[in-house]
Amino acid sequence: MEDLTKRVNFLQAQINEYFNNPNVIKKKKNVDILKKESENSRFWENSIQAQQKMKKLASLEDQINPWSDILKEATIIKELLELKDDTLKSELSEKLDQIQSKIESLKIELKYNGEFDSNDAIVSIYAGAGGTDAQDWTQMLFRMYSRWVEKSKYGIKIIDQNVGEEAGLKSITFEVFGSNIYGKLKGEAGVHRLVRLSPFNADNLRQTSFAKVEVIPQISFDKKLDLDDKDLKIDVFRAGGHGGQSVNTTDSAVRVTHIPSGISVSIQNERSQVQNKEVALSILKSKLLSLSLEQHVKKLSDIRGPSQSAEWGNQIRSYVLHPYKQVKDLRTSYLSSDPDKVLDGGIDGFIEAYLNYAIKAKL
Repeated sequence: MEDLTKRVNFLQAQINEYFNNPNVIKKKKNVDILKKESENSRFWENSIQAQQKMKKLASLEDQINPWSDILKEATIIKELLELKDDTLKSELSEKLDQIQSKIESLKIELKYNGEFDSNDAIVSIYAGAGGTDAQDWTQMLFRMYSRWVEKSKYGIKIIDQNVGEEAGLKSITFEVFGSNIYGKLKGEAGVHRLVRLSPFNADNLRQTSFAKVEVIPQISFDKKLDLDDKDLKIDVFRAGGHGGQSVNTTDSAVRVTHIPSGISVSIQNERSQVQNKEVALSILKSKLLSLSLEQHVKKLSDIRGPSQSAEWGNQIRSYVLHPYKQVKDLRTSYLSSDPDKVLDGGIDGFIEAYLNYAIKAKL
């Protein structure tokens, strides 16, 4: 029993180290602040901001609660060990193994300690060079991320999409929410290249297609962002789609453009023009704040729009389905010989490889 007691003490020390981590202390304070704000009678007056805060609260609790749960488990085991009942030795040893395994998994989450790593993410995918194949590739990538979200038990919401004339998607924007989502998906940002036999030409020739993935953190704006109305251009247009009862037939779709940077956000999925405008402005602010930090500029008017195009020479990852099968990340050199599994949402290896790469490179 003495060796088991030492193991319990070691586990408790690891758990206490977690709760004494400055980043965790900050998260617990944020939980208390968000809970207090949610109790305010005026909290839901701004529904979009309130929803963002509630998602943030749920995400923070998802990160902290598992540690609290295993601390309770370890405490119970320690109390049972004090009974000095040898018949429990095998069972308690097995439970300690399980707790240690949980701690090792949770330790990976601790590596996501960037300023916005714990935030939800807004992901956009844009078809690049490759015509219809690129639009189909855009839809394949969206399915890949959707399957990853489903398997990981996270949440997803489509914000906007532009369907291709023949097949696939010209673009799609969606929100992913859960524990450390931005930290996990930020490494997916960049150009993704697909090589395969094209299903869209009569000769079934090998085709190379490109799609660009953009990932930004979902940011709640408690303070007014210094965004000058003179720098904004707002266009209203009719929402598009293939038809059906849900197609928006009024001029309620909204495009908001930040004139100095040329960055624009179009939203048509909400029911009203006002809602579309609110969502578009929220995403635009997140983009601008994220880019301002990345480009080290103090004024939003000095921000430059992203210049990377979805074509040869810019790819971060290659997915080859013919003449051989392989997916390789060109930054980390991590590769998989099972692209079908990757495209079905099996991207955790790539996410963890980028995490370790970013820590070493201090990105």
